[in-house]
Amino acid sequence: MTAAPNRGVNPAPGGHRVWIETLVSWALPLLVVALWEVAADTGLIAARVLPAPSSVAIAGWRMMQDGSLPQAVAVSALRAVKGLVIGGALGFILGVANGLWRPAELTLDGTLQMLRNVPHLAIIPLVILWFGIGEEAKVFLVALGVLFPVYLNTYHGVRTIDPGLLEMARVHGLGFAQLFWRVVLPGALPSIFIGLRYGLGLMWLTLIVAETISASSGIGYMTMNAREFLQTDVVLLGVIAYALLGKLSDSAAKFCERATLFWHPSYMREARQ
Repeated sequence: MTAAPNRGVNPAPGGHRVWIETLVSWALPLLVVALWEVAADTGLIAARVLPAPSSVAIAGWRMMQDGSLPQAVAVSALRAVKGLVIGGALGFILGVANGLWRPAELTLDGTLQMLRNVPHLAIIPLVILWFGIGEEAKVFLVALGVLFPVYLNTYHGVRTIDPGLLEMARVHGLGFAQLFWRVVLPGALPSIFIGLRYGLGLMWLTLIVAETISASSGIGYMTMNAREFLQTDVVLLGVIAYALLGKLSDSAAKFCERATLFWHPSYMREARQ
């Protein structure tokens, strides 16, 4: 007779896998930073062109101490969140409405597709005429950048739900609210999260352009002000701040995606690997 294997002492492999994946994802950026530091220290790259990472870190520490960097990050992050909430909410509502109701699709989708093909950054002069250079202009542009990715993917997610599931839900007497929460939203969530993550990238891209054109605060203003005084290290610090904020927002969206779609077969398979 063979003894039953002891399954209670082996650590779960998932935790090790997460740590390994994290290390692998950061390996290339760390290697680039190391090579960048060596090239700057040896004179292969001029300091006025690309300062060493250590110089950028010193500039960041100095601005952390005087509070200018946290203030700039907070201002830019607040603008981004406002635009994301407004544009994401509008895109979600329009996507659900056009996906579920044919009259709404016939009325709105054609107009939205025409507007989508107009580059939203190209209307910055018009937006400045409308709103001036205040906060409204920046939030409006960010919301416009987020709206269409969220709309298209929400619309696609709703339209690709199995019609048989919708019919079965109606046969069982589900009202609109129950139908939405139990069938429509779960079925469309994978596509919605794709639109959200794509919209987050456009959100930061739009904010960078908006802040560098017309701003009196924020990361973009900080970098443009540093450019006037030839402070390349501060300019690079602003670029890195944008990159870290973008990575943080995408990681947050990915975490919410995994936490919300734990029941989905694709995500269950990924968790088991």
